Amino acid sequence: MKLVQNLLFALLACAALPAWSQSAPGPKVRVDTSLGSFVIALDAEHAPISTANFLGYVRAGHYDNTIFHRVVTGFVVQGGGYTLSGREKPIGPVIQNESRNGLLNRRGTVALARFSDPHSAAAQFFVNLTDNAALDPPPEGWGYAVFGTVVEGMEVVDKIGQVPTGAAGVFDEEAPLEPVVIKTVELLPAG
Repeated sequence: MKLVQNLLFALLACAALPAWSQSAPGPKVRVDTSLGSFVIALDAEHAPISTANFLGYVRAGHYDNTIFHRVVTGFVVQGGGYTLSGREKPIGPVIQNESRNGLLNRRGTVALARFSDPHSAAAQFFVNLTDNAALDPPPEGWGYAVFGTVVEGMEVVDKIGQVPTGAAGVFDEEAPLEPVVIKTVELLPAG
């Protein structure tokens, strides 16, 4: 079953993007949360692997009914990997790091979360609450790959970034004490 899931996610992640999404301003997705909605414009030109990967998860409904499990005021809000009960969602294959694509971790940009291995990003993403130059790639090394920008509803992201946090459920720290639910993430029609 795990092999079938991995193959499905690989196919979704590698599927060709619609022609309209390969030119500026790129595809947009609406993230509907328990605190409101925001829209992300994806940059398929500079981050084609990350964009295709993210859209694969969107199309599969992976983000629906997940939570923002990590909120660091003045830094980032991170989600897309855990259910409301704190169960980690299954993911597809990890992808190649695209942090050297010229896009920087500035306020309102969206990037893929990863482990210490620079090529370990899969489904989790974060929104930068401020300019986070420390997340950009150093001269020799890897950073966190930006693949989009919040173009509507940054006030909702800021509201998420201000919720009280601490140990909650299965998380030891930096978790919202009251869950912030990602109800749905949907690809918006072109135009």
